Amino acid sequence: MTAPSTAGGPQELRRTLGLPDAVVIGLGSMIGAGVFAALAPAAGAAGSGLLIGLAVAATVAYCNATSSARLAARYPASGGTYVYGRERLGDFWGYLAGWAFVVGKTASCAAMALTVGSYVWPDQAHAVAVGAVVTLTAVNYAGVQKSALLTRVIVAAVLAVLAALVVVTLTSGTADPARLDVGSDTSVGGVLQAAGLLFFAFAGYARVATLGEEVRDPGRTIPRAIPLALGITLAVYAAVAVSVLITLGPDRLAESTAPLSDAARAAGADPLVPVVRVGAALAALGSLLALILGVSRTTLAMARDRHLPHGLAAVHPKFQVPHRAELVVGAVVATVAATADLRGAIGFSSFGVLAYYAIANASAWTLSPEEGRPARVVPVLGLAGCVVLAFALPVSSVVPGAAVLALGVVAYGIRRGRLTARR
Repeated sequence: MTAPSTAGGPQELRRTLGLPDAVVIGLGSMIGAGVFAALAPAAGAAGSGLLIGLAVAATVAYCNATSSARLAARYPASGGTYVYGRERLGDFWGYLAGWAFVVGKTASCAAMALTVGSYVWPDQAHAVAVGAVVTLTAVNYAGVQKSALLTRVIVAAVLAVLAALVVVTLTSGTADPARLDVGSDTSVGGVLQAAGLLFFAFAGYARVATLGEEVRDPGRTIPRAIPLALGITLAVYAAVAVSVLITLGPDRLAESTAPLSDAARAAGADPLVPVVRVGAALAALGSLLALILGVSRTTLAMARDRHLPHGLAAVHPKFQVPHRAELVVGAVVATVAATADLRGAIGFSSFGVLAYYAIANASAWTLSPEEGRPARVVPVLGLAGCVVLAFALPVSSVVPGAAVLALGVVAYGIRRGRLTARR
């Protein structure tokens, strides 16, 4: 099979992103989601085994990242696994990957918007969430370079806040390393469920792949950017998780609605609490910005193939962005953010995204050595890990997630039936 053409044309996007921009977009997608939204529910599932769950999630994420990077270098077009699945496994699997991504990441967008609202103005969280979606959709509409610049600023600010929190908590008198000990409250099922929830936090590295049509020298840039972003994020997650655990302990962490703020308060650093709140809002904004970018690019790719309305494939003549796809994605996310529940959105999103990466690993398995195939164990472990973690999630996430995927399959069957009837 040959890679799709990337020759210039009126409906193709401009390659403007270098390695630093690609890494920053990946960081912006991950750090906001994981540190501020997923640690507490994961602690509720794994108890004192939270760090084991983090390690499991990181291992599966590494496999997925490696498979995605090799595929993205081979197929540097917008759409990510939607394109890879179509080219390597067939039209149906590409469609299913795209459907799972768009649905799962729409829930992620809503979760991040609600995180912004919860920290900025808790009593009006839904209204603030909708405002954030509208504002960032406008930023994305103005061009991907502006989005990358804003993401760089946000990531720098969030990392500074997290560094301050880690130093304060680790050096406080309330820090107790004994709270890291794995106790009887840990089970295999709980660890796997925590890993599935934490996977929601790692999934942002693929944002680089979905922007493949806008990256300069994608065959070299993407395989370098994805593991760099993942490695930096894992180091940040581990440092923050350890500092919060030794300060609050697993029980208090599981019950907290704002664990990082509570950790700062427990460490006696009350002046740091409002700084953490601002950092949380900025992190969620950065994640939301990059998420909207990724969902709109996959929508663009699916619209080009008429799996979604073809009008969404339009590219703005001035800004060189899929403007109609961005506007529709923004409208849908704003509607979900007005009504969604934050913790429920995390589980629902994780199920859809794990299905997406399962197809990515299956696609990577079909690469030949000449096409840059990773070691065989990588896609096998990634595929198995995605399936196990998806079905280890709470039933309240698995049932609606599976139902939405089934709905997508039905829609695909109807479309295929109509096409066949016309022939």
